[in-house]
Amino acid sequence: MTEPTSGVAKQELDDFLRTADKLTLDDRRLLVQQALVLIEQNYVHLPLKAAMHAVNPVQRLRLLAVRLSRQTPQTMGPEWRFHAELSEIFHAVRDLHTNYLLPQPFSGRIAFLPYLIEEHYDGERRHYVITRTLQGFSAPGFGPGVEVTHWNGIPIDRAVEINAGRFAGSNPAARHARGLQSMTIRPLRVHVPPDESWVVLTYVGQDGIRRELSETWRVGENLPPFVNADELSVAATAQGLDLGADEISRALKLLYVPEAVTPHESLGGAELAAEPAEAGADVPTSMPGFFRARSVVTPSGTFGHIRVFSFSVNDPDAFVREFVRLIGLLPQNGLILDVRDNGGGHIFASEFLLQTLTPRPIVPEPTQFITTNLNLRICRQHQENPTEQIDLGPWCPSMEQALETGAVYSGAFSITPAGGANAIGQQYFGPVVLITNALCYSATDIFAAGFQDHKIGKILGTDDNTGAGGANVWTHELLKLLLELPSPAPETPYKPLPGGAGMRVSIRRTLRVHDLAGTPVEDLGVVPDFRHRMTRRDVLQGNEDLLAKAGEILSGQPVRRLDVQVSAAQVTLTTALVDRADLYLDGRPAASVDVKQQVTTVPAPGAGTAHVIRVEGFQGGELVASRTILRP
Repeated sequence: MTEPTSGVAKQELDDFLRTADKLTLDDRRLLVQQALVLIEQNYVHLPLKAAMHAVNPVQRLRLLAVRLSRQTPQTMGPEWRFHAELSEIFHAVRDLHTNYLLPQPFSGRIAFLPYLIEEHYDGERRHYVITRTLQGFSAPGFGPGVEVTHWNGIPIDRAVEINAGRFAGSNPAARHARGLQSMTIRPLRVHVPPDESWVVLTYVGQDGIRRELSETWRVGENLPPFVNADELSVAATAQGLDLGADEISRALKLLYVPEAVTPHESLGGAELAAEPAEAGADVPTSMPGFFRARSVVTPSGTFGHIRVFSFSVNDPDAFVREFVRLIGLLPQNGLILDVRDNGGGHIFASEFLLQTLTPRPIVPEPTQFITTNLNLRICRQHQENPTEQIDLGPWCPSMEQALETGAVYSGAFSITPAGGANAIGQQYFGPVVLITNALCYSATDIFAAGFQDHKIGKILGTDDNTGAGGANVWTHELLKLLLELPSPAPETPYKPLPGGAGMRVSIRRTLRVHDLAGTPVEDLGVVPDFRHRMTRRDVLQGNEDLLAKAGEILSGQPVRRLDVQVSAAQVTLTTALVDRADLYLDGRPAASVDVKQQVTTVPAPGAGTAHVIRVEGFQGGELVASRTILRP
């Protein structure tokens, strides 16, 4: 076989693990004590997880603390065993927001094999195939399209399910998806290293011959995250991110799509001005690590297709601006919005995006703390001295009252500002279909829930559910900072973690709005309107059947239009499938007209000096389109 020539610096797993044994017994005791603080006093889903999964992580941590108290430096077990047990306690709650993050040298490293495995269906039968190999890697009869039958002698379907049990997906679809994803790539910051030093893969080669391939696990440096979740910033306090999925997404770019690797979120965009996309062509983007936009030809017609890989940005406004620019260059008769494998990120970015696709006002998802004395201390600290990064004042009164009433949760208030979620309004007027899978998590769950709750369009799922991560997540370091700023609080329970270790916890749970108001997103997720099982053509030929299904859903749906031109004393509307238009100038009603032709002129004294012009279009009394124009 031929070794890969990837530019990733790497070493074999066994060699790497020889450098990974640095924690003292006191370090281990401190980590367990700090885990107890987070799970017992900060963890918002603790009652839900105890009920739904019959787990008791608090008692397990106490038992581990007792065992450590009886050990000596001479009798304590190997470090890998400690990491495995502490990680397993966190994984037991099946919450990808709530993690033990391994210390150095694991932090920032990935373990990987030189190929990827994906699944597809032939009727009801599931198959597993190789879809990518590292550049330069080859083996007899091996490559994209070969079918995998066994993993270390275990039938591959069974091996995936065994692996799924080790990871924290909150529903069966999410666990299976993560079990498969982690067969060939694992971020060591979040997951303990593989048990095996090498993997024996049994496959049916491209020549039809059954063979075995033995490959050692490799370890290399991953790309760094865009957002520093440990600092006190808006991006850090508004995090909704599956860290494992984000780590894997960055690793996949590094290993298999290096051209999408950029050192910054945006490289600027002035030079990217372009004509509308031609059929089958990509639209250049300033954010290739976050978007891929193109025009796709399906049996039902030519539609826009935009893939959103991540919401993990520092600047949600710039993120939305680039999205708007891209969809403006795509066909306007229908949009396929694809968020598969998106592990989330900045909650603002996900909820700001919704307004661009609907005329309806966006109601951001409200969130709740669990009512503990420690959470109340944090909220009080940032009620009396709120910073630009965080103001927890809205949650304080209900948490103080809960000390008397015994309420489990605080009042519910949104993290995303409603003004920002409705600042620019609708930008796309054709029908939209959203594609999801079980690797959609956190801010992407919030986005999918908002898409469904606001009736923006239909959801097409390649799995039975999204990942069902319904929370805002804070790191241990951020919690520690929140009690130190703007002035240190006395007797903080948060202590510095040894060895570069870290922890994350679901701090505020998110709730659905409108028809499902009050329903938690956690564990339940978003159920699609249509289900599509991935085919062989999908995994090997660019999602052909999936996109055809999305095009079929879009075809025949109404394509509306509402263009607005403003002059000193009138507004000119160019419309399609709109029979009434209401005009507002700086929030005040200015006119309401019946629309009987494609172009309608509306007298509007003062339009030339208004800062915000909003037009709402109706059909049969239903709001179907809106346009907001902002001027200095």
